[in-house]
Amino acid sequence: MSLTIDLARRILEASKQRAHELRSPVSIAIVDAGGHLVLAERMMAPYGWATIQISIAKATTAVMFNQSTDAVAQWGSQIPGFASSMAGMSEGKFIMAAGGWPIRLNGATIGGIGVSGGNASGRDDEIARSGLAIVEGPRYAPQPGYVQVRPIPQQAYTPNPQSPSPERIPLGTVNLDLAEQLNSRENPYGDGPASTEPYNESSGN
Repeated sequence: MSLTIDLARRILEASKQRAHELRSPVSIAIVDAGGHLVLAERMMAPYGWATIQISIAKATTAVMFNQSTDAVAQWGSQIPGFASSMAGMSEGKFIMAAGGWPIRLNGATIGGIGVSGGNASGRDDEIARSGLAIVEGPRYAPQPGYVQVRPIPQQAYTPNPQSPSPERIPLGTVNLDLAEQLNSRENPYGDGPASTEPYNESSGN
């Protein structure tokens, strides 16, 4: 099963529609299962050459490893020299950045899509997944936006007028009681009450 130009165009148009909704002009590239370019479009004029090359690299990388480029970046970044080696072997068509996804039809990988130039974090991925929803269903469709959850207002504490308030003991009374306890405490090392004065070697106490 191969990726036809008609299917590639439908995927690209779905991604373009999402890019227009997000007001994020991007470059979109679609390659077949062998990593050969099938269709590409540049929606922007500034930096268009760079983004179109990056989108092709993302689509090729997704096909090469049969997984999203974001997933490749997560484990590939842990391998020293991996990115530079793969970039050299693929003649610059390898990149570790989000925005590339394999295109699967009936469980088989038939190509890849790459998006570059999003004007916010996560935009490339979201636009690419909008195209994937054409062939792979709602599983890859963009998730609904963040919905802010309002905190439940807390009611102020109101004391029960029927419950008796705790009796407050004056501080002076507490200090007197503590002093009486110290004076009445027996000294285990001699007769009389325990001394509350600090030990002094010169006094011999």
